[in-house]
Amino acid sequence: MTDKLQVLVRVDLDCANARVAAQGHVTSKSVRGLYDVMKRANSLTAGMTLELDMTRARIEPDALEELRTCSRSHHLPAHVDPLQSDYRLSILAPDVAAPLGVMATRAA
Repeated sequence: MTDKLQVLVRVDLDCANARVAAQGHVTSKSVRGLYDVMKRANSLTAGMTLELDMTRARIEPDALEELRTCSRSHHLPAHVDPLQSDYRLSILAPDVAAPLGVMATRAA
């Protein structure tokens, strides 16, 4: 697995859902790139449901907690989305965020 963050987005406009699949290393710095992708996907249609699939990524605990906070609040951080749009976000994540060099294989 590479440290470079790779993201694949699949959008179904008819069903108003998008799946954002991340691979690589997700840090508290690189998570900002995911926020940008989620913001763009959410802007495609009203009521979009976003599924963030992190099961093939190595994610640092701080980054995972940031994403879980977004999921619970239904908002991205204010510095990313000053308008605080509503996000219907679910996260598929490893049971435990993996430290550098360890690949988690189970989904939450």
